[in-house]
Order: sequence, then C-alpha cells, then structure tokens
Amino acid sequence: MPPNPDIRASDADRDRVAELLREHCAQGRITVDELNERLEAVYASRTLGQLQEVTADLPEEDLYELPVPASQRASVEPVRVPPGVPARKLDRTLWGTWAVVSAVNFVVWLILAVTGNTVYPWWIWVAGPWGAVLLVNGLLRGRGR
Repeated sequence: MPPNPDIRASDADRDRVAELLREHCAQGRITVDELNERLEAVYASRTLGQLQEVTADLPEEDLYELPVPASQRASVEPVRVPPGVPARKLDRTLWGTWAVVSAVNFVVWLILAVTGNTVYPWWIWVAGPWGAVLLVNGLLRGRGR
C-alpha cells in the first residue's frame, strides 16, 4: 500500500530523495540546473506527497540494472563472424593488426635505443604473447577443418 501523501516527511526521507536526484543527474536524466531547483523543492517539502511530486517524472530504479527475465534472451550475444566473411580474411585482419602494433612498438624501442636510451627489448612483451595466441588459434582452427 502506498504511503499517505499527507504524512509529514522526515530528514531521512528528504536525504533519500536528494540522493536519488543526484544519481539521476549523474546518469543524464536531469541537468545540473534542474537538480538545483529540485533539491530546493526537496528541502522545502513538508509531506511525502510533495517529495513524490519532485520525482514523479523520473524512474524509481535504473532500468538498465534490472535483471533480464528468464523468458527473455540475454541482450549480450557473442560476436559472430558474418557468413560472407571467409576465415582467411579474418586471419589476415588479425595478423595484420598484430603486425602493425608490433611494428610501432619496435620502432619506438629502436628510436630509444638509437638515441642512447638503451633499454631491454620490451616490445617482445607486446608482440610475443599476442602472436603466440594468434598462432595457437590458427593451428587449432586448422585441425578442426
């Protein structure tokens, strides 16, 4: 049963509504100017009905944090390769990205080494594991064909 709107509001009630308004402002539902106007109205409110009027046009809970019903499919699906894209083209894209990133890291390391800032070959920590994962993925996928 909803509370009687004529009941006097407590300081805790006002603080709860003020916190909700701050959260709605942070999520972009209301502007900072609207927040200030509404906060003034909240702290001037005497009854629960007046507090409800301040937040009447706002949802009570964040709709994006609600659980997905069991009867509904999850909204996040795994990434799938479009049917028209051959696996070789995808492999070339992955290896090409790896090559560009590895080359940029190697060139930065090389510039540092040439200018006298000798450092160990840190670019291997970028190129090595990433390349190993791509290589194992390619080998395992090759066996599955």
